[in-house]
Amino acid sequence: MRFFRFAITPLEWLYVVKCIVGVLICYGFYISFPAYPFHWSIISSVLVFTPDNDQSLAFDRIKANFLGSSVGLLVYFIPLMGIFLFCIGVVLTILLGLILRLENTIRPALAAVIIVLVQENEHKEWIVALERGGCVLLGCFVSLCVTLVFTKVAWAKFYYKLDRWFRRK
Repeated sequence: MRFFRFAITPLEWLYVVKCIVGVLICYGFYISFPAYPFHWSIISSVLVFTPDNDQSLAFDRIKANFLGSSVGLLVYFIPLMGIFLFCIGVVLTILLGLILRLENTIRPALAAVIIVLVQENEHKEWIVALERGGCVLLGCFVSLCVTLVFTKVAWAKFYYKLDRWFRRK
């Protein structure tokens, strides 16, 4: 019985490349704007990609991250203390994820809601939650762009449009 595989398939290499590209793009934001919490974008971006490169699962994870960030931002303004907000955010995220048929991607949504709700200091500042939500959504947007660039369908559409454009000339 082999415990380790020494061969990496092209599909697995594609996953590695997509994750690296997502990290590099988000890291560029992180370095360029040190006053903002773009490290959450990096986390959000790599949570979207899948090792089997399932495009529909990637899009569902993007929706789930958007769901979790939105719930986190909404719940943030409920005038309750920390643990209660976490519990309300978790319950709402799970329920909405089930209603929206995102069952397979509820975990990234839960990560997003917690990222938005966590506060490091005693004083709650709404701008921190807004910045974190925005950074999570930016990570999703980066992942969406990377996913579209690496999707065969996207390349086929691009080729078709390019071919039609050259034929007109």
